[in-house]
Amino acid sequence: MKTTATNRKIRLLLTSVSDGSLILKPDFQRRLVWTDKHKQEFIRTVLDGLPFPEIFLCDGDVDLTTGRGNQQVVDGQQRLTTLYQYFTASKDLKLGSLDAYEDLDDGVKLAFLNYDVVVRDLGELTEQAVRNVFTRMNSTNYGLNAMEVNHARFDGALKRAAEGVSEWQFFDAHRVFNAVDIRRMNDIKWCLTLIITMISGYFSRDVEHEAYLEQYNDEFPEWSEVEQKLERTSRLIENLSVDSSSRMWQKNDLFTLMVELSDLGPENCNDVRAFGDQLSVFYAEVDGISDGLQPKVFAVAAEQYRVDVISGTNERARRIRRGNVIREIAEPFFSPIDA
Repeated sequence: MKTTATNRKIRLLLTSVSDGSLILKPDFQRRLVWTDKHKQEFIRTVLDGLPFPEIFLCDGDVDLTTGRGNQQVVDGQQRLTTLYQYFTASKDLKLGSLDAYEDLDDGVKLAFLNYDVVVRDLGELTEQAVRNVFTRMNSTNYGLNAMEVNHARFDGALKRAAEGVSEWQFFDAHRVFNAVDIRRMNDIKWCLTLIITMISGYFSRDVEHEAYLEQYNDEFPEWSEVEQKLERTSRLIENLSVDSSSRMWQKNDLFTLMVELSDLGPENCNDVRAFGDQLSVFYAEVDGISDGLQPKVFAVAAEQYRVDVISGTNERARRIRRGNVIREIAEPFFSPIDA
């Protein structure tokens, strides 16, 4: 594939966007997810005359009668969209402390419009070739999992909250996440699922991740309350003194426990030691079933929980059933929230 890199002034790119000869959002492009802060910093980069990475274009449709054609953005959609939003005073761009384009001095406006953007023209490509190039430019040498794709797309408030929780000493001390989890960002994915579940309820797998990452990209006003509840929940679990070998510390089991205890209100536990003893017995009986042992204390609950924790564990129905079992065990040790 031959490519040609040239400089193109911002004013020419903006004119092309305006008249439709440059397509910012082909159907293979991801939706815009930059935060306003990212957009503001990018505009400052241009106003300060600093360089930014080249953008990639390819040939689009050509009208065989008029000879008019267009180009598509293969990589650089967010940068060009932000420039266009700034120039046109779009309501989709919050300026913060940034001066509006119309308020700039004429000399600054001219410098902005004459800023040279490095454009690499990929020429005429088939639709599949364009998709392949886009995918290759937005991936690594191995297939990205869902969380890694979201990591590349989002860097907002909710994602940073999940990243912060995943680094808590609480998880490291109990070896909740292994090296592969951390390398493939499954620890962040787990924490993200936990946080979203706390504010929305159980859902299947990670189907709600993208919607919530986008919704809480700029701001996550609920975070202070959620963080405090998570901290209280983790302290309570620590104080239960359940043995480190218990299945309670496995990801699926700990997830269910944290969701249910956070909902009951960890500060409402009125007998921490007795509750910890009860959970230790329960988890031991769940494990004992695999060894052919019949549960004595939690006969029905242990059987049901085991089914839902070893198969289809991330389905909403199974998460709900596990939650119901844990809640039934926990409630006798908690004062009613309204008390």
